Amino acid sequence: MSLQSLPAATAAADLPPDPGAELPPGAELNQGSAEPPSAEEGGGGAEEQEEEGEKEREKLLPIPSASSAAAGGLERGAKNQFSTFSNFITTINQKKEGIGNRNSPTQLVIPNIKNVRDLPPICLDVRQKQRISIDTLPQELKAPIPPERSLPIRTKTVKDFQDDVEKAKSSGDWKAVHDFYTTTFDSFLEINAAFKKDANSSFNTTEDSGIDANFVNVVYDALLNTPQDVQKSVLKGVINGLLQEWTGPRTKDDLRAYCILLQNPQFSNTSTYVIYAHLLRQIAALTEADHHFLVHWSKKISQKRFKQLVDRLLQFISLRLFPAKPEEFPPMVKCTWWIPSAAKVLGLFNAANCLISPPIISYTDFYNSTLDHIDLMEEYHNWQCYGNSHRFSFCQYPFIISIAAKKVIIQRDSEQQMISIARQSLVDKVSRRQKPDMNMLFLNVKVRRTHLVSDSLDELARKRADLKKKLKVTFVGEAGLDMGGLTKEWFLLLIRQIFHPDYGMFTYHKDSHCHWFSSFKCDNYSEFRLVGALMGLAVYNSITLDIRFPPCCYKKLLSPPIVPCDHNTLVGICAVTLDDLFQIMPELAHGLSELLSYEGNVEEDFYSTFQVFQEEFGVIKSYNLKPNGDKIPVTNQNRKEYVQLYVDFLLNKSIYKQFAAFYYGFHSVCASYALLAEHTGRLRLNILLYSVLFGGWNAFCNLHHALCSKKRKKIAISMRFASFL
Repeated sequence: MSLQSLPAATAAADLPPDPGAELPPGAELNQGSAEPPSAEEGGGGAEEQEEEGEKEREKLLPIPSASSAAAGGLERGAKNQFSTFSNFITTINQKKEGIGNRNSPTQLVIPNIKNVRDLPPICLDVRQKQRISIDTLPQELKAPIPPERSLPIRTKTVKDFQDDVEKAKSSGDWKAVHDFYTTTFDSFLEINAAFKKDANSSFNTTEDSGIDANFVNVVYDALLNTPQDVQKSVLKGVINGLLQEWTGPRTKDDLRAYCILLQNPQFSNTSTYVIYAHLLRQIAALTEADHHFLVHWSKKISQKRFKQLVDRLLQFISLRLFPAKPEEFPPMVKCTWWIPSAAKVLGLFNAANCLISPPIISYTDFYNSTLDHIDLMEEYHNWQCYGNSHRFSFCQYPFIISIAAKKVIIQRDSEQQMISIARQSLVDKVSRRQKPDMNMLFLNVKVRRTHLVSDSLDELARKRADLKKKLKVTFVGEAGLDMGGLTKEWFLLLIRQIFHPDYGMFTYHKDSHCHWFSSFKCDNYSEFRLVGALMGLAVYNSITLDIRFPPCCYKKLLSPPIVPCDHNTLVGICAVTLDDLFQIMPELAHGLSELLSYEGNVEEDFYSTFQVFQEEFGVIKSYNLKPNGDKIPVTNQNRKEYVQLYVDFLLNKSIYKQFAAFYYGFHSVCASYALLAEHTGRLRLNILLYSVLFGGWNAFCNLHHALCSKKRKKIAISMRFASFL
């Protein structure tokens, strides 16, 4: 039996509850034969054994099954184009009725754990009104921990194993190596006995997995150079471990075994994908508390091994979507849970990657270019219309989708919205028995060059209902048809005037090559709302603007991502750090960093208080960072609080009114309630904000640094392109 024939063998022994390949109770994969014992072997007590078996099975908890979301998410149909939301919803309702008449796979069961604070999902849905960090649990969870089973005593060291391998290569006798692999991978207990640093220690914290990573790497590096029978014995042991029935929550030893098995290099071979899929399925079905441990343990993996794990998962998804040899895999209808399971496990590694600064690997290493060749709009609509169900869509995991794919999604989505809004305007006009005209299909902006800002402000304020239509600009007194050129010129002139330092709305920081909001107080903040609407129109109409906001600005635009109904709710306030200040005012941030690392007496040497000073129109004004801050000295003990309050004052409090107006202007075009689909009655959030919410900041920071340092040239950054990074 060769490795290439393994899928056929394992397909018959697929893990329950696979809708396409159920195992009878008590079935297991033996090294010799998979035949059940005969009646003679069972003796006269066969009936008693059956009764005992039934009782035991009643005691066992069901194995978590794959999500029904997976079952429906990968059925790819024709690439339909939706011209209106009404037609789209009609089609969807028909599909839902058809789906309801068919049997669907069992829904994924993820048990709840009491006494543990809720963890955020691996990939937050943008419909949530509050952003949550995955790192919300304490270092030691207070969840009830099942008692660890006693481990067998294994004394083989890395040196002993390497000596055995060298002897086997020279003599050709692989028995000792074969016995080691067979014993080690026979069960989860044996895996822990071999690779756990100390069998007597529990290692129940997120800080230390207790895995001897060096030993694991040495064993796996040698595995692919061993004879075929050795490699097959490892796979059989993995199958045995996955087939055992679980009677309760996983122990930390089980999580360690999962973490070790994921690193098996054999899973790069398509002949092992059936086994690999079941491993991913069990990991994806773990509780979120268990996922929390796996995420923190994964961030300790070396960069090389981490990259290999991510590449292996991406390859698994690609080959399942577009198999080179379809006969190698079970039919898609029987394994619709493969890709959702892999995507969720990939989400664990993405979460681990985001916990490290700088990240272990680049954000681009998570991109799967294969997804550029699927029906992206179908994926987007599936996520959009089935967001509250368990239907799978790659848009739930946007860190996998490349920039090019995201750009296609938002462009097509904007076009469809323009068509839908224009058609609705036409229907409304006809229903009122009025004569329709072409101008009603566009957002027509007429401005005078001499009064550019004031006219633009008036036009946008007067035509708020038309902001979702295609933009057309006309300069009064000038003949011309806007085919895109006049729109770009209008944006260019308006942005150049508004962002000029003499205008006083924004300040340009030469060190960081970016603009930031002026903290000067004014009586009317409507022009900041205009700038926000302009940014939204630029994104919506695919216009590239030569302006640079720091990543902190985009993060503030998502605080909250959904515009609150109550206008008294604070908006644009986000958690900021010294790193955010470095992106805008590097010199000031460097000074504050020096204060934090100062080894002398801060109070006596700096003689500072919790008070800051700012110059406004030639007048120095002071602001307290906290009540009675002018009377509280900055000391070695409270300097961290001082720095944090200072950063928060500069990036949040001092510009709150300016940014709040900017926030509402931007969201009037590009987000949440501005994208309420009248035909569906459902909240639709632009994929722009969705992609930024899930890890887009690290990507944008990397691009921002690259653009600012590349020969210090002025490179225009597309607002749309930057937002999708």
